[in-house]
Amino acid sequence: MEWEAPAIVLDARPFGEGDAVVTLMTEAHGLHRGLVRGGNSRAGASTWQPGNLVLVRWVARLTDQLGNFTGELVHAGAAMAMDDALALAMLSSLCAVAEGALPEREPHARVFQLLLALVPRMPLGSVMLPDVVRWEAALLSDLGYGLDLSACAMTGEVANLAFVSPRTGRAVTAAVSAAWRHRLLRLPGFLTGTDGSDAADWRDGLRLTGHFLERDAFGHQNRDLPQARRMLYDRVAALAGGSENSDTEQQDA
Repeated sequence: MEWEAPAIVLDARPFGEGDAVVTLMTEAHGLHRGLVRGGNSRAGASTWQPGNLVLVRWVARLTDQLGNFTGELVHAGAAMAMDDALALAMLSSLCAVAEGALPEREPHARVFQLLLALVPRMPLGSVMLPDVVRWEAALLSDLGYGLDLSACAMTGEVANLAFVSPRTGRAVTAAVSAAWRHRLLRLPGFLTGTDGSDAADWRDGLRLTGHFLERDAFGHQNRDLPQARRMLYDRVAALAGGSENSDTEQQDA
């Protein structure tokens, strides 16, 4: 059994002396793991860094085996993001969330295509944070945990949406939620088509998707939200001057 495809490296872990078990994502084969001979050696490790785009070939005797990867570097996403702490934090978070949330060998073409478009743009820095949040929302939707931001859950109004219920994932307007808005998740305007955003919006967007990632995508697997994702939130919260220190500090409604 074998296939060849463009892939995004999500994780690489040492195995034995100089080898690595690599997790990557392709459009047609989804999340896939394989052994890379020499993948943790001085010569090979740079190819298999999380965030790199590679042209990979997988070979195994049987479809259910781990199999072996060989590949060549197409775009060094990890190296491109290395000089900027926020860019690297975003890239690390994207890879960790994809690696932890997606089921193995199940295609998620939209998630892959969106991630493929994001990775080369990480060096642009903070302006990419809304797209990171949108990608997380798309991943949630593909996994069956999509947010409903189309209209107010109570009035059906499509304008002035301002909050999201952490229980149902449905949006509500500020006018109808005045009495219990402290229990809701703030909905940043960039998720509803409003132009412009700032650090507080980025923080609130990460808090919003982080709540549902932790509760649903990871919680249903009895797994914690990846440390890289928590660190990204903390970094953005510091930019916003927020008092919250973790995606997990949510209240149910």
